[in-house]
Amino acid sequence: MPDTPHDVPQAAGPRPATDGMPQEILDLRASIDNIDAALVHLLAERFKMTRRVGELKAVGGLPPADPSRDRQQVDRLKGLAEGAGLDPEFTEQFRNFIVSEVIRHHERIAEEYAAGRRKGELPPLDTYA
Repeated sequence: MPDTPHDVPQAAGPRPATDGMPQEILDLRASIDNIDAALVHLLAERFKMTRRVGELKAVGGLPPADPSRDRQQVDRLKGLAEGAGLDPEFTEQFRNFIVSEVIRHHERIAEEYAAGRRKGELPPLDTYA
């Protein structure tokens, strides 16, 4: 299976598949499905890390959101998006969607620590695997 959309083999000509769909579309869809699966796995890994950050913030009494870091990250990702040929505004909206969920998780974790449902010690990092 191709690693990037640029590596997708080009069909010699339109070759209809058994369902009438051109083979190139089927090949591209297979690549898209693989990319979607990779995105889900990457998001799961990201949320493991942000859960740990939320616990560290809760134990340290830090706020769930960090507007200064947020602005730096938005600027950094918009620059990456421009370099990759992706709409920077879409990238910012996508990141905002993810970060709003992270902040919601951090707020819940902070509430659990404040209510005593979690103690001040943190679980070992390997519990996030």
